[in-house]
Amino acid sequence: MTEELSKPSELNGISKSLGIELTSFGGGKATFEVLVAEKHLNKGGVAFGGLHASLLDSAMGAALVSTLKISEWCATVNLTINYLEASLPGEKLISEGQIIRRGKNIAHLSGVIRDTKGKIHANATGAWTIWNKKPKYFDNNQ
Repeated sequence: MTEELSKPSELNGISKSLGIELTSFGGGKATFEVLVAEKHLNKGGVAFGGLHASLLDSAMGAALVSTLKISEWCATVNLTINYLEASLPGEKLISEGQIIRRGKNIAHLSGVIRDTKGKIHANATGAWTIWNKKPKYFDNNQ
């Protein structure tokens, strides 16, 4: 008998406050989107890097979660981001994460953020640790 895979959990408070939305999830891939707004801008008038980091961490982590058994859990160990293009107010950013390789205890993932014209704004690679059981404090209903 095969154990059921995890489903996407409710967005965390940071993602909600940033207006990030999950648009696809499954098969070792996930996509999140956000419309760059005034609240995302730094003093230079472009989206602050934390928005990109949140998008990439969310998409890459969700890509891995889509392959986890319900009993498993994961956490980001390393995330390296290359910022390639300034993101301006009104632009929709689409962040895609996918698994490069997954082992029993560690997974390597990649991510990319594009605008609706296909221009790459940032890309990333990262590693996630995988546990065979969820933390004691974790809500078992998720």
